[in-house]
Amino acid sequence: MNIKKGLRIVSVGHYAPANTVTNDDLSKIVDTNDEWISSRTGIRRRHFVEDETGIDLAYNAAKSAIEKGNIDISDIGACVVATVRADYVTPAMACVLQKKLGLNTDIPCFDINAACSGFMYGIQIARGLLFQSDKKYALVIGVETLSKILNMEDRGSCVLFGDGAGAAIIELSDDHKFYGDMGAKGDEEVLFCPNDPGIDRYVSMKGSDVFKFAVSTVPKSIFTILDKAGLQPDDIDVYVCHQANKRIIESVSKKIKQPMEKFFINLDEYGNTSSASIPIALSEMMEKGLIKPGMKMICVGFGAGLTWGGAYLEW
Repeated sequence: MNIKKGLRIVSVGHYAPANTVTNDDLSKIVDTNDEWISSRTGIRRRHFVEDETGIDLAYNAAKSAIEKGNIDISDIGACVVATVRADYVTPAMACVLQKKLGLNTDIPCFDINAACSGFMYGIQIARGLLFQSDKKYALVIGVETLSKILNMEDRGSCVLFGDGAGAAIIELSDDHKFYGDMGAKGDEEVLFCPNDPGIDRYVSMKGSDVFKFAVSTVPKSIFTILDKAGLQPDDIDVYVCHQANKRIIESVSKKIKQPMEKFFINLDEYGNTSSASIPIALSEMMEKGLIKPGMKMICVGFGAGLTWGGAYLEW
């Protein structure tokens, strides 16, 4: 049997709650203001769930990707959900989505937690599952309801994050090359959220340490991927970094000597949506006509763990 080694993203979709929270809204409940937030992060708004669950967000994003790709759900051979804030301890959100979407019952469905790198981890895991599947596609979703684990009295963290979901349908391909890079540097202090009874379950982070990790690790991952692909930074049409902080993306741009015009940014609207960040970006880019057939792209995520995950993709 001829095993296809490349990967193609067939379609993408995203969904964010209708409830938007501006920087001015946050200034009414915590000591901050629009200028302080936007100048340091580039974030101006984010979306917070009200009555919706993470499964609701994931379902809408997945449904959008399936419809846009005109996908027969019987051809989906795996469902992988990346999240740090699942609706249940168990069952996995992927299993609930399997039922809600009407997917086959003879396919693997499970959640992973690699924080903000989760979607990129999920893409590579799903690719491996397709090597063993007789079905054509895999569904990969990044979804977060981080507003539920934010300390709204901590202006250093509550202003950064938002809720949302992004989904991708992928398939193996001979015509679309793929090179990946993943890693982790074990750390439970820089960015974490406890899960012990009796302890406030809030996201806690050391912002300066996260910044240093990101501006060092993302360029290294990009160069690792370029080396595997036999390409130079100039050969890439667009870079999609995890949408955490505009200053981080600007630093990456300088370190790899590429113009900011090559870096897509939408964190001004969504904030940091963790594992949903990159698929939401890809979906928005498709809707805006910013991705054309044949484009060469590198996506890189980074987050708690400390994890990172990137990939070279051809559209």
